[in-house]
Amino acid sequence: MEIAKVPFGTYKGKKVTKYILTNDNGVQAAVLDFAGLLQSFKVPTKDGGKADMVLTTENLDDFTNNGFCTNRLIGRVAGRIGDGEFTINGKEYHIEQNEGKNALHGGTNGFYSHIWHVDSTQVTDNALSITLSLTLTPEIDTYPGKMHVTATYTLNNDDFLSLKFSASSDADTLFNPTNHTYWNMAAANVKTVDQLKLYVNSANHLAVDEGKIPTGEKIANEGTPFDFSTPTKLGDALEQMKDTKENGFDDIWEVVPSLTKPVATLEDPESGRKMTLYSDRNALVMYTMNSDDVAVYNHGQVHPHLGLAMEAQTLSDAPHHPEFGDISLHPGEEKTCTIKWHVEY
Repeated sequence: MEIAKVPFGTYKGKKVTKYILTNDNGVQAAVLDFAGLLQSFKVPTKDGGKADMVLTTENLDDFTNNGFCTNRLIGRVAGRIGDGEFTINGKEYHIEQNEGKNALHGGTNGFYSHIWHVDSTQVTDNALSITLSLTLTPEIDTYPGKMHVTATYTLNNDDFLSLKFSASSDADTLFNPTNHTYWNMAAANVKTVDQLKLYVNSANHLAVDEGKIPTGEKIANEGTPFDFSTPTKLGDALEQMKDTKENGFDDIWEVVPSLTKPVATLEDPESGRKMTLYSDRNALVMYTMNSDDVAVYNHGQVHPHLGLAMEAQTLSDAPHHPEFGDISLHPGEEKTCTIKWHVEY
């Protein structure tokens, strides 16, 4: 069990550091202080090497110069807020509209745009952890309230990696963060997620308008490409989506929250590598990296469906749909949420 600390380039003139957490089984999780980014999640291979479960690069610029929020922490609010406005306790707030008329992923100065403070690292007999923190004000990200948030990654010897968010604010605000990691545990020469099998504990997905804002309607997954109630080859589902505007998925599944029962699994039958996801919130937003624009990719490879983002959160645009869940955060309270991943190899 050890935590190593190595330089990882610079961002806006400030040094970025990578923290590598390695458990007794040789599983490694590498976290950057920039954006709390999960830079890699490596597992041992049968030939004595290591394989990454996530898309990655060793060049910080590749992360900062693409528009996919690759592997970063996202907040204050993940996903979209219609028209960049919401109401809490009868007061209307307007935030940055950074995707057309809508607000996306906390805005251009949200969680993903900052170097976080490393509060502590800890090594025990069975686990390693790193706690990062960030303080945002309305002047920084346009959301109301001075928010202080911590994000703690913990890797244990049972090969679980957990991420716990905790936040407080001095005024009414919103809090619905996530981790925007792209997964593909296939061999390095496999160019897409097509061969992976996906399971999601979900009966419905959300209807959305042209701007990907939920309408409030829930659509049954059964009989559609959105049905992953049994492990389904992603290539088969994507084939059914090839004539859509997106050429893939960029959608919101309603899931059964649980930190003990799988919300989703993603596995590569060829290598035997598998990731199981747990979350205490009711949504899983999945995006199959549908673009082939070299300007936003910058991963050394350019083609659609290279990875699958699996963003655990509360259902999107919740302020406009109270039945989706309460993502408000009030003065004097602390809100927490947890995402867990288990790897098999």
